[in-house]
Amino acid sequence: MARSFVLVCFVTAGASGVLLPAPGHAQNASPLAGVWTLNRSLSEFPREIGFNVDWIARPSGDGQNAGSTVGGRGGRRGSAGGGDRGSSGALSVRRESYEDARRVQLLTAEVRNPPVRLMVVDTPTTFTITNELGQSRTLHPNGKEESIELEGVALAVTTKRDGDRVVVVYDVEQDRELRYTYSRSANPSQLVVEVQFLEHGAGDKARRVYEPGVGPEALASTGAATAPASAGQHTPETFDQRPGAELRGLKSLGILVEDLSGQAVACGLNRDTIESTLSKRLTDGGFAVRKNSDEDTYMYVNVMTTTLSNGTCVSRYDAFLYTHATATLSYRDQPVLVQVSLAHRGGIGSSASTAHAAAVVRGLETYVDLFITQIHDANR
Repeated sequence: MARSFVLVCFVTAGASGVLLPAPGHAQNASPLAGVWTLNRSLSEFPREIGFNVDWIARPSGDGQNAGSTVGGRGGRRGSAGGGDRGSSGALSVRRESYEDARRVQLLTAEVRNPPVRLMVVDTPTTFTITNELGQSRTLHPNGKEESIELEGVALAVTTKRDGDRVVVVYDVEQDRELRYTYSRSANPSQLVVEVQFLEHGAGDKARRVYEPGVGPEALASTGAATAPASAGQHTPETFDQRPGAELRGLKSLGILVEDLSGQAVACGLNRDTIESTLSKRLTDGGFAVRKNSDEDTYMYVNVMTTTLSNGTCVSRYDAFLYTHATATLSYRDQPVLVQVSLAHRGGIGSSASTAHAAAVVRGLETYVDLFITQIHDANR
């Protein structure tokens, strides 16, 4: 069952057409709230941005420490503190846990590839950001640390207000933080997102500038469909900006599990077992389920497995929630049918072949439970 997918340029509420900030809503009192499009020409994209690679000098043969830590990213930065690679001792990479490494990888990737479009919903108690793929993150700007999940990895985050600004600090690992500062400039109207990798209070940073709406290309493509009050004016289209609005009214789901490879089967995985187990989970959650169906709104499951030389099975498993909608793309002059990603969860697991299938299925069940909770919360 080879699959091909059409990715949507901007999806938030699962609706067609152009999404613009809706005027007059109480929840939009915050200057940060609205729909924003990245202006790449005004934004900074450093070629190398991220945390330093930490090196630790191994002890020399006489038991003396070779020197202090040196930092670098691909050799960009030189030695510090007089460390000597040759006579004093070799240099080794500091060990970090799998979860620490994943947090660094995921958060760095988000910085290097910022969202093209952001929808910000800012209330007194919550700060919600949604990207062009419909992926939302709700934070609580009370200055208290909370735990969120990013691609199956737990992540501690603290959000607070600083005047009209919102500051979000992700606790990546020991002595490493990633700080986002969201602010608004009035003239011209812009959302400014400043991001900095903090190691002992300093580190790489970048400034991203977002402008209101969905960009001039999208506005031009819908100009003919909008009846302007006067020349050069467009009537904004309102939309449901509540978090989870794209999931409201969802009661029926299809499920489609991709065919498994020979290595996956050898590790004990079974496509029918995955389908029946996850279908039961959805049914128990109150949904009408259509098996082996990618029509309308459905869950797509994909598992990729490999086997290490020692026989350990390693699988990447993903669950996507997809639907279909019509949208006018920036490069088309009429609406087209597109596939919309409403939610996605994924993880990586390794174990002996005897226990691997059960571990993967448990992981997928966790993701299904998260989807169910998300949908139920949206429909309260």
